[in-house]
Amino acid sequence: MEEESGLHDGKILFDEEELKMILDFKRGEDYIEVLCGATNKKYGDYVGRLKINNEGQYFITCECCPECPLVNVTLEAFEEHALRGGSGRWKRNIWDHWEDEDRVPLWKTPLIKKQNFHRDEFLRCTRCGKERRFHLKSRPDIKNYHDALNNKCWTLSLWPYQNLKASRGCSRSSTCQGCSTCYCEGCIKCRFEDCNCQECRDFMLYAKP
Repeated sequence: MEEESGLHDGKILFDEEELKMILDFKRGEDYIEVLCGATNKKYGDYVGRLKINNEGQYFITCECCPECPLVNVTLEAFEEHALRGGSGRWKRNIWDHWEDEDRVPLWKTPLIKKQNFHRDEFLRCTRCGKERRFHLKSRPDIKNYHDALNNKCWTLSLWPYQNLKASRGCSRSSTCQGCSTCYCEGCIKCRFEDCNCQECRDFMLYAKP
């Protein structure tokens, strides 16, 4: 029985039949990979390999030339490299090939529709007032932050990391201070059945299956 596209236990699931329509589609143990590119009006097509892992992270390795140093970079970084300057419109400027259509923008494909991005967050110690950063890259990481956020007496001694950089990070733009373009406002990866907070209860009750 084939599984429908979506998220299951924090992992991305793709419709295999739908993805087979993408040219040069490959599936690894914990990722999928497709041929992608961006068109520079002066220099032509910059071709790369778009890899999406089961955690919903997107990376591109550029193949514009054998010496190209761009390996596993963000979609925004690839767009900036190919167009000689980023426009912030990577969903439209980066494309892949389909059997019945050439150069389909990512925003029109099922690849981008599965994306749920969880930016890093900060939490302030209730005792000393210092902030600590939480990585939200995996479901256990998100659960750590979720539990800490709901702990009204959270202190630095409960921080699960040894050392992290002090700045908030976005995997697409280092200058982004937080926006609604790719920020997840609630999904099965960041809502928990065993949590009694209002957000989790509402999600489990009302979210579409």
